[in-house]
Amino acid sequence: MKTFQVVGIGNAMVDVLSHCDDGFLDANGVGKGIMQLIDMDRAVELYGRIGPAQEISGGSAANTIAGIAHLGGRTAYVGKVCDDQLGAIFAHDLRAQGAVYETPMAAKGGAQETGRCIVLVTPDGERSMNTYLGWSEFLTADDIDEAQVAASEWIYLEGYRFDGPDSHRAFAKAISAAKGAGGRVSVTLSDPFCVERHRDAFRRMIREDVDLLFANRAELLSMYQAEDFGAALKAAAAEVAIVACTESEKGAHVLAEGQHWHVPAIPTKIVDATGAGDLFAGAFLWGITNGHGYEAAGRMGCIAASEVISHIGARAEADLKALFKRHGAI
Repeated sequence: MKTFQVVGIGNAMVDVLSHCDDGFLDANGVGKGIMQLIDMDRAVELYGRIGPAQEISGGSAANTIAGIAHLGGRTAYVGKVCDDQLGAIFAHDLRAQGAVYETPMAAKGGAQETGRCIVLVTPDGERSMNTYLGWSEFLTADDIDEAQVAASEWIYLEGYRFDGPDSHRAFAKAISAAKGAGGRVSVTLSDPFCVERHRDAFRRMIREDVDLLFANRAELLSMYQAEDFGAALKAAAAEVAIVACTESEKGAHVLAEGQHWHVPAIPTKIVDATGAGDLFAGAFLWGITNGHGYEAAGRMGCIAASEVISHIGARAEADLKALFKRHGAI
């Protein structure tokens, strides 16, 4: 048994969540339902315009790792924050979930601060993300602890991390350490615009190194430049051993070992869609690393996604294992 089931690598962020209407998005030039990268000045400007807000530790891969830890999984996380107030919040919240977090903090007082994502939630539950990467952008290969990665069954790579200047070398180092120790590699595509920015690099990594691909419908269509969803699923399955693709209220598709399972969504009232894909991935990884089949893992993913969209914030609040039992996933 390895020390960890999953080690995640991603952008360490604190989410600043606020409710607004579509008019606010239009008036402030915010694209609905997507992630936009912003600089520090824009982050300060937008923060000054939003209404009441909650600060909750986030970051896509960090949410996934927190979900696995919530389920009792053995996890660790790699992501860069600053030794400032938001950095302390991020580290505390992740460790409190039970995950190991040892990435050295950057010294405060420089040109960067801890990254934050201003998440604007409209009445339909859609989230529009405005991300100041801060120090998370500057994660380097030196921040990858090869021994820690080698001690994990799986690594989980966040697609957003491709936007960092040294992210490709950091991922390459992690992949080499994982594969060299018999580990497996999973990646999430994160966002269709992220895919467009880095499609060639994504495709190369997927073909050569990835064992499990997480995506949603829009991301998969963008990756394979397809108009037909079924064709995109088949293209992905031809390159990767396991494909887990979400399709919003239609549930999820899992393709592995020549089979294709469609897993229905769990109906719920959408309060905040932030973290749905992150928690799907966390529950799926927990499922397969604890001996459950791919279809069952997909069911767990849909249950976890349903839970997280029923409240504000991208971390689970209910007992996910109890929900799995209630819905017959375990």
